[in-house]
Amino acid sequence: MKRSALVAGATGLVGRQVLARLLRDPAYAQISVLARRPLAVSDPRLKTVISDFADLAALGEVLGADDVYCCLGTTLRRAGSKAAFADVDERMVVDLARAARTAGARQFLVVSAVGASEHALAFYSRVKGRMEKAVGALDFAAVHIFQPSLLLGERDERRPGEALAQQLAPLLEKLARGPLRRYQPVSGDAVAEAMLRIALRGERGVHRHYLPLPDDS
Repeated sequence: MKRSALVAGATGLVGRQVLARLLRDPAYAQISVLARRPLAVSDPRLKTVISDFADLAALGEVLGADDVYCCLGTTLRRAGSKAAFADVDERMVVDLARAARTAGARQFLVVSAVGASEHALAFYSRVKGRMEKAVGALDFAAVHIFQPSLLLGERDERRPGEALAQQLAPLLEKLARGPLRRYQPVSGDAVAEAMLRIALRGERGVHRHYLPLPDDS
C-alpha cells in the first residue's frame, strides 16, 4: 500500500535530506511539506502547506499523513533567547504532534539530540527532553525519536565551532566506539536515511534511536 508523508523543517540540514529521500522513494504516493514559504522543489506528488506554525490545529486533515517527519529546530544564537528557542524546539514540535495525531497521523518521527532529558543540567537538553516526553505520551501507533550527536553537512547559517568540529569528525568517529558510539558525528543525510528506514519497518510503540544506527538495524 502506498504511503503518505508530512515533513516539517524541510529546509534544514536533516529535513531537506528527508524530503529528497522521500521524493526518490516509490513507497510514498503523497508528500506534504509544512513550511513558512514556498520551496524551490517541484514534483507531482509534492504539496506545500504554508503556515506560520502559530495555529497548527487549524490546518486540520492536511496533517493526517501516515508518517510525520518532524525536523524542526533552531539554536539559542539564532533564536535570540531561551524562550524563543523553546518555542521552536518544544512548543512547535509538540503542537505539530498533537495536531497531526488529531488529524489521524499514525506515526511520528522526530529529530532530537543525544543527551536529551527533562532533568538535564543543560537548558538545550532539558528542552529536548521535555519535548520527547510530551510527544511520547501521545497515542500514535508509533513514535520514533532520533538522537544524533554533532550533525555534519552544509547549513544555511554559520555556527561557531562547527567548522573545527567537522574537521575533527574523523578523529571523533574513531574514538567514539562501543558505548560511546552514540556520540559519533553523523551527517544530516545519515539521519534522514535512518528515519526513512525506521518508518518503513512498521514497529509500534515509543522508540529512541541513537545514531549512527547499528549496521544490523
